[in-house]
Amino acid sequence: MDKFWLERTELLIKEEGIEKLQNAKVLVVGLGGVGSFAAEFLARAGVGKMVIVDGDVVDITNINRQLPALHSTIGQHKVELVGDRLMDINPKLDLTKLNEFLEPERMNELIKSEKFDYVLDCIDSLTPKIALIIACRRTKTKLVSSMGAGGKSDPSKVMVRDIHKTNNCLLARQVRKRLKKEKIDKGFRCVFSTELQDEESLKMTDGTNFKRSFYGTISFIPAIFGLYAAAEVINYLTGKE
Repeated sequence: MDKFWLERTELLIKEEGIEKLQNAKVLVVGLGGVGSFAAEFLARAGVGKMVIVDGDVVDITNINRQLPALHSTIGQHKVELVGDRLMDINPKLDLTKLNEFLEPERMNELIKSEKFDYVLDCIDSLTPKIALIIACRRTKTKLVSSMGAGGKSDPSKVMVRDIHKTNNCLLARQVRKRLKKEKIDKGFRCVFSTELQDEESLKMTDGTNFKRSFYGTISFIPAIFGLYAAAEVINYLTGKE
């Protein structure tokens, strides 16, 4: 069996590409609608070392868009569910699971603790997202950051650009504004959609886990964001960027 499951991948990226992916170490922060799919795509491509981070459990409202969310998994920890799935895809995967909501001060500690070849920011709350971006920029760690997938339904409008080239995304606008105070205005790639948010789908919350509001979501948009984020990483690692 061994590498046979990667036979189709090797035809496309050659043995050298397979080796590059197997030797790479990638961090995925957030295992919701975007991060769960991104982590799976990375594992199926053959990334050899991964650290996945999420402190949340599956809620019934996650079922419409998140890979580990099923009626049978409600109340279970996302990091364990996703971790088990990744290990079933690649039993030789060197996987570290961090079952926690990373406080902003923990971001620096984590990024500095290990040498990551790439970081995927799949956090949907502004404050921890900003902290992770700053930690990556300060340490010159490669980063792809997911912007707002909520309130959108047109897959053709999703793209990857540098943060300073994002538009029609309220989350990206907030991110740019906060980063400007840190004298960061470019230097990392973002997955975003140029489609205008459906304002009628907005709902306010109690502010739990740094989140004060959220937009309605459809099954395929967060998954596409995760696909684009994973593609950005895989193509960079294999030299196809």
